Amino acid sequence: MMTDSLWLGIGLLGQALFSARFLVQWIASERQRSSVVPRTFWYFSVGGGLTLLAYAIHRLDPVFIIGQAAGLLVYARNLYFISRSPTGVAGG
Repeated sequence: MMTDSLWLGIGLLGQALFSARFLVQWIASERQRSSVVPRTFWYFSVGGGLTLLAYAIHRLDPVFIIGQAAGLLVYARNLYFISRSPTGVAGG
C-alpha cells in the first residue's frame, strides 16, 4: 500500500537524520582533536526525533513514543542552554 511505503520512508528518513548527528559529532571532534558536540548535532537530534516520533505515533508503539518524546525534551533543553550561552556553544 502507498501509505505503508510513505510511512516506511518517513521512518527511514528519521533514522537517517538521527544517525547523521553522529557523523557531525565525529567530524567536529576530529577537527578540534577533542570531544565536541556542535549545535548541528542537536538540530539533527530534534529533526530525527520529531520524524521518528511521528513514525512511532503512526505505528501506535507506546515504547517508541515514550523514548522519542523523552529524547526530544533533552535535545530541546540542550539547544536552549546553547542559545543562552554568551558564545553560543555548549560549555564543558
